[in-house]
Amino acid sequence: MAVPIVHRTFLLLLLLHFSSVLTETVVDLKNYPITSATSFCRSTPYPEACLSSVKLSVSIQVNPNILTFLLQSLQTALTDAGELSRLFAAAASGHNIVETQRGTVRDCTELNGVTVSAMKKSVSGVKSGKLADAKAYLSGALTNRATCLEALETAAGPMKATLLGSIRDTYQQVSNALSALPRPGAGNRRGRRRLMSADFPGWVSRRDRRILLQQQDDGDGDAGDYDGQGETLTVAADGTGNFTTVTDAVNFAPNNSAVRIFIYVRQGIYQENVEIPSWKPNIVLLGDGRDVTVITGNRSVADGWTTFRSATVAVSGDGFLARDITFENTAGPAKHQAVALRVNSDLAAVYRCAITGFQDSLYVHSFRQFYRECDISGTIDFIFGNAAAAFQGCNIVTRIPLPGQFTVVAAQSRDSPYEATGISIQNCSVLAAGDLDGNSNAVKSFLGRPWRNYSVTVVMESYIGGFIDPRGWTRWAGVGGDDQGLDTLYYGEYQNSGPGSDTDNRVDWAGYHVMEYDDAWNFTVSEFITGDEWLDSTSFPYDDGI
Repeated sequence: MAVPIVHRTFLLLLLLHFSSVLTETVVDLKNYPITSATSFCRSTPYPEACLSSVKLSVSIQVNPNILTFLLQSLQTALTDAGELSRLFAAAASGHNIVETQRGTVRDCTELNGVTVSAMKKSVSGVKSGKLADAKAYLSGALTNRATCLEALETAAGPMKATLLGSIRDTYQQVSNALSALPRPGAGNRRGRRRLMSADFPGWVSRRDRRILLQQQDDGDGDAGDYDGQGETLTVAADGTGNFTTVTDAVNFAPNNSAVRIFIYVRQGIYQENVEIPSWKPNIVLLGDGRDVTVITGNRSVADGWTTFRSATVAVSGDGFLARDITFENTAGPAKHQAVALRVNSDLAAVYRCAITGFQDSLYVHSFRQFYRECDISGTIDFIFGNAAAAFQGCNIVTRIPLPGQFTVVAAQSRDSPYEATGISIQNCSVLAAGDLDGNSNAVKSFLGRPWRNYSVTVVMESYIGGFIDPRGWTRWAGVGGDDQGLDTLYYGEYQNSGPGSDTDNRVDWAGYHVMEYDDAWNFTVSEFITGDEWLDSTSFPYDDGI
């Protein structure tokens, strides 16, 4: 049913990935001896739960090292997560859980399934010594807990207490395993711009090599017109493609594909809510340009949806890529949280797209994500979530809010010191939309605020417009609000420019930093999202250093 229509150059760039060898720091955890279960569990956040999970393990008694302790903790968490799946299935029937927001039980069920998958991947990561991967998977699992608990807050019913207790027990084991992981080693601190490797496999023709090298020289990422090379699924609103909706194309795509599935969305406005579930990995959405290919919706919390389920496009399948498309939520500022794009996909990358809404436009929910040369706009917390998300070359545009409101770019929600998550904004432009620019004296605007106690957001080598308040950052409840996270968060700025970049009058919180080079390096693409290990496969340009 597929038709041969996709960017020839883009496909070739992606195929080159399979001939390359990626390097990753590997740590042999057998070299970390542990003298006793007590010594292992003492430093975890939930030592009693830790002891109960490891004290009867035969493998630990025979081989007392951190590997066996970690694997036992993870196995206990996996067993508990399986039991939690059964509880969610029971909660979905009858009136065991009474929802006030549509999608509460569905959110928790879906997220627990993602957690089970992440736990299995973390076991593989721990066994192979790939600690950065294991840390990313476990951090994502903890984010799922927070999102489910948030949805259950407004629910009622006879099973609510049982669910809350089971969630607590399951994720205590996840937290313990994450806290016990040794820190991965530091990489090579050498910054460079990466487009692709010039070392081609033998099967790439001379003509194709010239095309690829020409694109690298141009540096604009433009793959030219679709010229009939490769196969993809085509979506066209006028009926000239394989499908008229993106949802139908996603549903048709094979489950659990090990190779990328291209969905070319021709120019048009697509009014639908698209969900790419976890069993649909490696989906690539290609548009005709962010000005002409638009996926739009209007779900919101005010209309009874959970924030998680309000997304116009929601992505849980790993390896998601998007290029040249607009994702839009038109609910408006009076409808409160209304997500345009939600991503809880690991190794996801978005290039030359627009993400447009008001409050909560872009939900960088969890796992490792990259955004390049995108236009992202909104009013309050319009980049939010607990992914490890890196932004480069983006226009981050603040729109005018409702009367009496202030605006905030980022609301990051890291909830523990062990998670490998945060928001890194590098070489971007933080701007005011025209209507706000003329009213900036009447509307307070900030770079970020702490959604959770260990919130992490940095702005590096970026242009900051003069509409940003001199304090730069604000408390969760606004000016004069409580002290949530002020000592435990990490907010940083490094070598920014523009009238709003002066740090002399910034907040004086313990967690705020004017960063030095070494601090900033930790938030580069190569370090923060291990970008050198996977972004070459996307063909999207990126800078791996500072």
